Amino acid sequence: MYDFIGDIHGYADRLEALLRHLGYEKRRGSYTHPERKVIFLGDYIDRGPQIPETLHLVRDMVEHNQATAIMGNHEYNALCFHFENREGGHLRPHSINNIMQHAETLRQFQHREAEYEDFLEWFLTLPLYYEVPDQFRAVHACWDERHIQQLREVLPSDKLSPTLIYEASQPSSAIYPAVEDTLKGRELSVPEGVVFLDKDGVQRHTFRIKWWENPRESTYQSISVEKIETLPDTGIDMHVLGHDGYYHEAQVPVFFGHYWLKGQPYLTRHNVCCLDFSVAREGKLAAYRLHGETRLRHEHLTFV
Repeated sequence: MYDFIGDIHGYADRLEALLRHLGYEKRRGSYTHPERKVIFLGDYIDRGPQIPETLHLVRDMVEHNQATAIMGNHEYNALCFHFENREGGHLRPHSINNIMQHAETLRQFQHREAEYEDFLEWFLTLPLYYEVPDQFRAVHACWDERHIQQLREVLPSDKLSPTLIYEASQPSSAIYPAVEDTLKGRELSVPEGVVFLDKDGVQRHTFRIKWWENPRESTYQSISVEKIETLPDTGIDMHVLGHDGYYHEAQVPVFFGHYWLKGQPYLTRHNVCCLDFSVAREGKLAAYRLHGETRLRHEHLTFV
C-alpha cells in the first residue's frame, strides 16, 4: 500500500508530523511502516527553513526501501544551476531571479559544499516518473503519455544523466519539451495582448493548464490551473495549443504536485490527485493514502 506526499520545500518538521500522523515510526535512522511505503512527488528543496534535514529524511527513507522519491522541477533546476554550459555560464543562468529561487538552499548549505554536492549527485538517481501498471502513476507536474513514452525510450531507468541534462536544457533538442512539461507542467500562450504576473511578481506570457481537462470543451479561463482574471472566457485556439490530448477519465489514478493549490486539500477528479497545497506559503502538507482503489476517495486525503 502507498502513501503519496506532495511538495515539501524544506519543511522537515511538517513532514515528520505528517509521517507520524500516517503511522510511520523512526527506527534505525529512517521512518518505516510495517505495511506501507511513501511515494514522494518532488520539490524537496528551496523556500523552507529545514532543507538539509528534509533531504536527509527523504533520502534515508529511500535508501531503507521505505520510499520512492521522484524528481521535482526544483531539483532539476538545481542541477542545471550547478552544471556548466559548454558555451560558457551554466545550464540554468545565474540571473537574479534564478539565484533568488535557490537562495535559501544555498544559504543553508553554506560551508557544507561537499554535503550539497553529494545531494546533487543523489538528485541524478531520482526518476522523472513512477508507475505501477494498472494501479497508479506518479509524476511531479504532468503525465502526458506522448512525453512519457519518449522519455522511456531515451532515459536509462527513467533517470537523467549529466549528458542528458545538457541535452534536455537545450530548447532545440528533441527531449526538451518532454522534460519541461513532465517536471514543470504543460503551458499555453496567452492570447495576443494579454499579460499577467505570477506568484513571484514575474510577468508571464504563458500559463499552466489543467492537462487532465479536455481542451476542446474548455476556455482560456477554465483550463488555467490558477485563476487569472485577465484571461478571456472564450474557446482555446487549438493551433496554438498544439495537440488536444488530455488525461482521460478512464485512465488509472495519477498523483502529482507542483501547482500551489490553496485551502483545504481536495480531490481534483476521481482519478486525478494534486497534492501540492502550498506548504511553503502557510498552506498544508498533504498526502493521499491509496488502498488499492481505482476510484479515488476524498476521505483518503490527509494533511498537516
